[in-house]
Amino acid sequence: MSDALYIGDFLQPVNRYMISDDEGYKDGQIGKKIVVYEDEEVPDVRSADIVLVGCNEWRGNGKALTGISAPDAIRRQFYSLYQWHSDVNLVDIGNIIIGAGLNDTYAALKTVLSELADAGKTIVVLGGSHDLTLAQYHSYTSKHQIIEATCVDALIDLSMESRNRSENFLMEMLTGEPNFVKHYNHVAFQSYYVHPHMLETMDKLRFDCFRVGHVKENIEEMEPVIRNSQLFSFDISAIANGFAPANTITPNGLTGEEACVLMQYAGLSPTINTIGIYGYSPDRDKDELTAKQISHMLWYLVDGYNRSLREAKLEEKDSFNEFHMAFAEIETVFLQSKKTGRWWMQLPDKKYIACSYKDYLLASSNEIPERWLRAQERE
Repeated sequence: MSDALYIGDFLQPVNRYMISDDEGYKDGQIGKKIVVYEDEEVPDVRSADIVLVGCNEWRGNGKALTGISAPDAIRRQFYSLYQWHSDVNLVDIGNIIIGAGLNDTYAALKTVLSELADAGKTIVVLGGSHDLTLAQYHSYTSKHQIIEATCVDALIDLSMESRNRSENFLMEMLTGEPNFVKHYNHVAFQSYYVHPHMLETMDKLRFDCFRVGHVKENIEEMEPVIRNSQLFSFDISAIANGFAPANTITPNGLTGEEACVLMQYAGLSPTINTIGIYGYSPDRDKDELTAKQISHMLWYLVDGYNRSLREAKLEEKDSFNEFHMAFAEIETVFLQSKKTGRWWMQLPDKKYIACSYKDYLLASSNEIPERWLRAQERE
């Protein structure tokens, strides 16, 4: 990492006594293997694949800090799980030091994320309120990097009537100038919480929004949606209360298993390098079931990352099945990975975008896949 900036200035160590009992961890558990910042020096992250960082900042949600740290509650459950992915090195660099003001915390988190991303790491933020996604976003804008972003959330946080940053941060992210969001996906919104005009506006901007019912019925279609992103943000309000009791916004939503699948897709992505899990308030939880749910999501993120290590690059032609076809008098090429079974389709500019088997079947029937059309509209 850059010698010009030491990320340790923005971090404080994990208190092991808050996340483990006196007996410690058993052989095979994640807590036994993960490298944790708990002493005087931040761990060397050069060998890390996935880096965890906590940020217990809630002022964007209008809440004062509670005595229970959300990141520590998640760690307590995650560390107790068994590590099945020995090829993936995990490092926990502790917690962001909360700033005097909300923007100070954003700046600290942005700096840490930017430095770690430059070092080629995948970083997971354990939040905090959902507006911390802004720090994720600005870790890219500081480098003038144009990105695709995906948020999983029951709500679409564009409420200008609200004073809470967590309820309107998307306005800055999607309409601020200069803007570095090439494309935005919103996954698992719940219609009765979203004004129809808001969806019309999102559609005019060529952003894609997927209702929770659509996601549940066609969850495999979300894999190519997520695959091309760099930023991935997950608000636990998207998970039904029965699976995440700390979600008091809505009783409906994704099941625990569906949330894990979406997180696995994020791990599979070759381009996602910042991931945030937000909205978990331990004081609203029951028997730490939501913390357990999030820990399982983290486990599946690691699982997806582990699977991604087997994926070939598109330039390695021998690793893909190649299908040439024409639909609506448009010639194109579909690629299917021999290693993971995932699909890509070629646009007229010869670039490939992530797609699904369903898109291939539509093209085979001489129909234009909607994913292809939407991509063309954004060019």
